[in-house]
Amino acid sequence: MIEMLVILGAGFITGITTILFGFGGGFVVVPFVYHLVASSGEQSGQAMHVAVATSTAVMILNAGYATFTNWRSGNLLRETIVPLVYFIAIGAALGAFASSLLEDGVVRLLFVIYMLVTIADCLFRRGFLVKPPRAALSKVTLFVGGPLIGVIATMLGVGGSVLTVPLLRRHGYEMKHCVSAANPLSIPVAIIGALMYVALGWKEMTGPQYLGYVNLTILGLLVAAGIMGIAFAKKWLPKVNDRLHARIYVLLLIVVLVAISL
Repeated sequence: MIEMLVILGAGFITGITTILFGFGGGFVVVPFVYHLVASSGEQSGQAMHVAVATSTAVMILNAGYATFTNWRSGNLLRETIVPLVYFIAIGAALGAFASSLLEDGVVRLLFVIYMLVTIADCLFRRGFLVKPPRAALSKVTLFVGGPLIGVIATMLGVGGSVLTVPLLRRHGYEMKHCVSAANPLSIPVAIIGALMYVALGWKEMTGPQYLGYVNLTILGLLVAAGIMGIAFAKKWLPKVNDRLHARIYVLLLIVVLVAISL
């Protein structure tokens, strides 16, 4: 019972971060599920793969619902989504396949390194904490950066928001537009990644609660609580100043880094 309440609490927080920061689930779900599965002793050596796979599945519904609510609120800008979303989708399948070839500990180490680089980039390189003038995405960003985002996002189960939000921010968009765009940009990563992890883990996992590497019990509880968290955030949380929004975003990344490291 206590474990179920903890999962529901994590799901609720995931819903809130989906709206506030564009995290469709990855940066809360991955550390949480990793520790939950690792401490249970089941599926030895596969905890990080289960965490990443379950995270991508959670993002399908969380990011989808958040995209719908942001569209109704008028926060979605077409130029922040199209055509970048197509190039991210290309890299998504490659990322899931690459993750299956890596040891559990390697995926966890890559997650930590990814977080460290992202935090340092936001703090020490100009263009994130203070919004620059708006500029269009270059062809190099689309053709190279898009697939790279898809690979990293699917491989680590993070949905791409910690790549797409800083990317759009550095091109002069307000945090509300960056965060809103992160959800639809995460959907192809979530769908392709989840399908790949189901297929890749089909014969690797045991137990009725597993569909490939995806833990269906944890998935159901996280999604149900996540939708409630999204609804709560949209209705009750106050608007945040753009600069403060960017600073809180980086602070949350640091909290997640500490969680997965410990």
